[in-house]
Formats: sequence, structure tokens, C-alpha cells
Amino acid sequence: MTVGTQMQQAIAGIQSACATMKTFALETQDENAKNDFENIAQNLDEALQVLKGRQQFIQQQEPQYNKN
Repeated sequence: MTVGTQMQQAIAGIQSACATMKTFALETQDENAKNDFENIAQNLDEALQVLKGRQQFIQQQEPQYNKN
């Protein structure tokens, strides 16, 4: 498995976790829990942006990582 593939899997996992937190925030009636879920989702969104930037860097610097 290439670094590019591993990065794609990591990004997909974070996207999934973020979507789950957003769903939890919408479904709960507890305001404290809603705030917690929204904060976690925001942190995951920020981490996702960092990873996507890193992925672009890897693709530019190391084109062999794009091969599966």
C-alpha cells in the first residue's frame, strides 16, 4: 500500500467520523452534548484540511505515491 493510498484512507476515515459527529449533534436534545459533538466535528474539519494539504504536497513532491 502506497503512502498516497494510506493518506486517502486516513482522509476518508476522518470525513466519516466528522459526519458522524455532525449527525450526533443534530440528533441530540442535550445542549452540552450538542456543543461537544459540534466542537469535535470542527476539530476534525480542521484536521481534515491539514491532511488534504499534506496530501497535495505529497502528490506534488512524490508522484510515485499516486500509483496504487
